[in-house]
Amino acid sequence: MGTSIRTLEKTYISSCKKHGVLPNAAILSGFFKVEVKKSKHELCSMDIFLEDLKDIDFLPLLDVCFEIDTSEIEAVDVRNGLSCVLNGEYALSLMRALRQKLRVVDLQDLPLGKDFLWDLCHRGLKCQVLNMRSSPFRKLNMGGKFMGMHTLILDFSRLLTSFQEDCFTCMPHLMFLSMCETRVTNLWTTIAALSKLPSLVELRFQNWLCCTSQCSPTSSGKTLDSQMHVSSPNTAISFSYSSIGIGELTYHNSTAEESLGSVFPPNISDIEDEVQSSSEDSSNDSEADFLSHQQEDNCEDTLSNTSPIWDGHVHMHNEVFGILSSRNEEQAYDGHSTSHVADVAFQYISFHASPICFVKHYRDYMIASLPNLKVLDNLSIRNTDRERATDIYSQYFECLPYRRKCKESVVSVLHKREIKASHSFMGCPNHESAYPYGDSPHSYTRSLCAAKLGSSVFLHPLSISNQSKSFRPRQFEYHPSDSCLMVFGTLNGEVVVVNHENGNIIGVINSLGAMNSVLGLCWLKRYPSKLISGADNGSIKLYDIQLVSSPSIGTSSGASSVSFDDFDQLTSVHVNSTDELFLASGYSKDVALYDINSGSRLQVFSNMHREHINVVKFANHTPSIFATSSFDHDVKLWDLRQKPIQPCYTTSSSKGNVTVCFSPDDQFLLVSAVDNEVRQLLAVDGRLHLDFDIASTGSSSNYTRSYYMNGRDYIISGSCDEHVVRICCAQTGRRLRDISLEGSGWGNSMYVQSLRGDPYRDFNMSILAAYMRPASKSEIVKVNLLASSDHENEYSDHGHSRPSHSRGG
Repeated sequence: MGTSIRTLEKTYISSCKKHGVLPNAAILSGFFKVEVKKSKHELCSMDIFLEDLKDIDFLPLLDVCFEIDTSEIEAVDVRNGLSCVLNGEYALSLMRALRQKLRVVDLQDLPLGKDFLWDLCHRGLKCQVLNMRSSPFRKLNMGGKFMGMHTLILDFSRLLTSFQEDCFTCMPHLMFLSMCETRVTNLWTTIAALSKLPSLVELRFQNWLCCTSQCSPTSSGKTLDSQMHVSSPNTAISFSYSSIGIGELTYHNSTAEESLGSVFPPNISDIEDEVQSSSEDSSNDSEADFLSHQQEDNCEDTLSNTSPIWDGHVHMHNEVFGILSSRNEEQAYDGHSTSHVADVAFQYISFHASPICFVKHYRDYMIASLPNLKVLDNLSIRNTDRERATDIYSQYFECLPYRRKCKESVVSVLHKREIKASHSFMGCPNHESAYPYGDSPHSYTRSLCAAKLGSSVFLHPLSISNQSKSFRPRQFEYHPSDSCLMVFGTLNGEVVVVNHENGNIIGVINSLGAMNSVLGLCWLKRYPSKLISGADNGSIKLYDIQLVSSPSIGTSSGASSVSFDDFDQLTSVHVNSTDELFLASGYSKDVALYDINSGSRLQVFSNMHREHINVVKFANHTPSIFATSSFDHDVKLWDLRQKPIQPCYTTSSSKGNVTVCFSPDDQFLLVSAVDNEVRQLLAVDGRLHLDFDIASTGSSSNYTRSYYMNGRDYIISGSCDEHVVRICCAQTGRRLRDISLEGSGWGNSMYVQSLRGDPYRDFNMSILAAYMRPASKSEIVKVNLLASSDHENEYSDHGHSRPSHSRGG
């Protein structure tokens, strides 16, 4: 038998005398309560409340904590308080001294500071339950040892957006994880992190709770309400072990149940302040920010608590209730009418949902990706749920690039190339060739890409400053023949040529007169040192970058430039495949045709659309064919040989069109309309080939732009009101993954203003991203899906406003 409780109490009093401090009444009371539990033959657990301690209590209590590990006390729970004044380093020392007896650590509404949080996450703790409710994480990175932990609570961590890929590898026995009302949005990065939890059986991003007493009875005849004990969100632990399956209500017991309870609030009156603002990102690692109590002016950060409707994604509300209804029809039907079954389903309401819950097919994606999971969002997972999830996953998502069903190693692919093995199967039994050109010279490249594509993504901001000057990009284009070069135009009218691999600026062409945004850029293909630039004031110039004498000096006149007639309120320019002609469109219904050799405007085609024409694009291989996209909802194909009075055909979107482009082989037209309406058309006649079915947000100003990547294999799509880029297969429409531009080191959410696939590197792209916050600059962010990084560079803020999104490609 270990040290008795009475002996521990005497040790504590003696230690207080030794250190010259009075015994803490709360500690003495704790010993007394343990004695009472022992006399009643209950679990001998002791509670230590940090808010009852001061720094002078540390040393005597530390002496006792070292003794508790070999005492009669079976478990110690350490609980935080809003008025805690104890030094964070002292608090961690006490917890680590308890060693194996440490059971529950409740640190909700953490007031102990960044150093405490960093130490806890990077060194770990020997507790079973860790409650970090309302923690200030932006990106979760727990690299310490949490070998004994089975429950982790991160609810109401309203800054948490993403995870380090390996943040859960230190928790091999974690079974229960709750992240309600966080800001986690990305299915792919979330699953990459959660897949490192082999013991995870219950996961929660929201609470599906029964709100009345009329739900279906359990096998014991009790209703859900009679089984659940509900208390306020201020209770110590806000994690429930009750798992709710409609018509199949189950209850999971746990040794920690007595301490934890079931305390998710089903009453919206119990909800705490919904909007909290983050302090400026001043930490070096930027993994944690600390909350202020001042409300944030921007209401977009507010998350709904009572129903699953967020950012206009009403479809998810119907989708989940459809699942609930189907579960009732299968299991709850016992002679009741069908209408009664439907009524039962609608008695379940979502509380404290994180935005990831509103991603289309969220539940099916989670179930298909986490085969050991038993309960998701309080709903138990049945075999029929798994079957449905598998079907949905295969229908709407790509597990691996190019529809491969199994992942090969790079070594295996290289070995097959050396022995000239057949390309058709690439090591996967019964695996058909992904594309008709599966046996082309590019097959091994595609195989290598599929093998290298990981779960995390490397995002690298392009450094674009020249001596003391920092540029504000508004449009950019890759060079047509030099894989290192890129040109971008700025909000101040500069045209900058940069080596995007090393960040060196090759040349800067400064504007003359009033500063104007450069919205149109296009390289000449046969004369790759030349490019056409168009600004929103209507000026159009041809530049030869070989004649720009110095990046630091630059010029916009003389031998290096040719001026063309202005096109008022210009938004787009594009050169044909023979470098003879180019077109300009803008905030009008007209399109102008220019001759590059003579420098003259040949013709203005009037009233080609009913509203302004945002983008005009020539075909890649036919010099006379071009397409126009307009906010009148129409996309039209034209042929200069027919003197474009009538279009070859017209096709319509349900909303205003933002961009259009030809696929590299001119087989397809990719059309992007407002608010994520992205479609692929057959270029020959405009028939719909694919609708990419990207969820809308309900915003009429969510301007969407889409382009091709990896030739015409994939499309990338981003919108100016969202911080995510979506990658979809251009042959099937299935989603490969989403890339989030929000997380550690970025300071604030970044929103997609423009983007381009890298024409030289598969699964590489660049994104022109802008911060929502005023006084912030735009960035060109390079994205490499074949590489990952544990560290993302931080951005510094400068006094620049957010650029306009409404015009330009």
